[in-house]
Amino acid sequence: MFLKYTICIILILSYLVPFGIYLFHRSQGKPANAKKAFLLNALLFFGTLTIADILLFNGTAFAATVGDTGAIATTVASGAEGWKYFAAALATGLSCIGAGIAVASAASAALGALSENPGIMGKALIFVALAESIALYGVL
Repeated sequence: MFLKYTICIILILSYLVPFGIYLFHRSQGKPANAKKAFLLNALLFFGTLTIADILLFNGTAFAATVGDTGAIATTVASGAEGWKYFAAALATGLSCIGAGIAVASAASAALGALSENPGIMGKALIFVALAESIALYGVL
């Protein structure tokens, strides 16, 4: 129980510490960098969540399922299965973020090129589609 309270306090501090540092720099007249505060917040928050996942969710979970005959059966899931789902979600999420960045760059360049020469629409669409396929590779 102590571990759960400690992790909750650390999660709350992962929000308050970067915000407090940001406000402290602003009150001192120094240039406050919101980007650094956000990156520190993300690092502390996701680091704490990863450690909490390792420490708190390493047991087994039981779920009731209904079989083909209508009987209720118990399914057991271990912590290793949770890590598989976490890895799949991480691969899909990061590939979608990468695809978003790539599409933003390719689409803005394609629109700029189309404004100068409307005849290259097919080539521009191919480059945007190639950037979007990164997300599909992550899902696969």
